[in-house]
Amino acid sequence: MASGTEVPAPVISDEPAETAASQKREERLRKFRELHFKRNEARKLNHQEVVEEDKRLKLPSNWEAKKARLEYELMVDAKKKECAERGEDYERVKLLEISAEDAERWEKKKKKKNPDPGFSGYAEAQLRQYQRLTKQIKPDMESYERQREEYGEDFHPTSNSLIHGTHVPSKEAINRMQEDVEKQIEKRSKYSRRRAYNDDADIDYINERNAKFNKKAERFYGKYTAEIKQNLERGTAV
Repeated sequence: MASGTEVPAPVISDEPAETAASQKREERLRKFRELHFKRNEARKLNHQEVVEEDKRLKLPSNWEAKKARLEYELMVDAKKKECAERGEDYERVKLLEISAEDAERWEKKKKKKNPDPGFSGYAEAQLRQYQRLTKQIKPDMESYERQREEYGEDFHPTSNSLIHGTHVPSKEAINRMQEDVEKQIEKRSKYSRRRAYNDDADIDYINERNAKFNKKAERFYGKYTAEIKQNLERGTAV
C-alpha cells in the first residue's frame, strides 16, 4: 500500500554566502577606517607644518644664525661653569679639544698673505706692491751660476768694481715686466673714476651737488614725474 506522505525536498542553506559577503563588507569597512585615519593624520601634520612655516616666515631673516650663536654661547657658558667647578682653565681645555687640522686652517685665515687694509699712503701702497712682486720671483739657479762664472770676483762688487750698467736683462725678464705692467693698467682701468661730462645732456642743476641730487631724484621718482616734466617742457601743464 503506497503511502500518501510527500518527502520534503532538501533545503540549501545560504549561510556560507552570507558569511563571505559579511567578511568582504567588514574588510572594506576596515580599509575605509584606515584611510579615514590616515587622511586625518595627514591633515593634522599638514596643519602643524603650515603653522611652523608661518612662524618661521615671521622670524627675522638672520634668525637661524642668531639661534646657532645663542646655542653656542649657552654651550660655552655651561662649559666654563663645568671647568670652574673642576678647577680647570677653560681656554686650556678648549685648546685641547681643537684638532691640528682645524688649528692650522684657522691660523691660515688669521694670517692672510699680504692683506689689503685699504689706501693709507703711497709708501704703504709701494711696500705692498714690492712684497707682491718679490713673492712672484722664482730664483733661476742656472742663470745665477752662469753670471757668477762670467763676472768672477766682480759678482760680489766692492768699491773698486766697475760693473755698473753692464747688466742686460733677459728676454724672459722683459716679458715678465711687460705682463705685470699690463695687469696694473687693466686693474687701474676698473677703478671708479669721475664720469665724463655729457655736453648734450639737459642742464637742470646749478652746481655739482645739485646735479647729484637731481640724478638721485630722477632714479627714484623719474617714472612718476615723467608726464609732468613733459607737460612743463611743452608748456601744456595745467
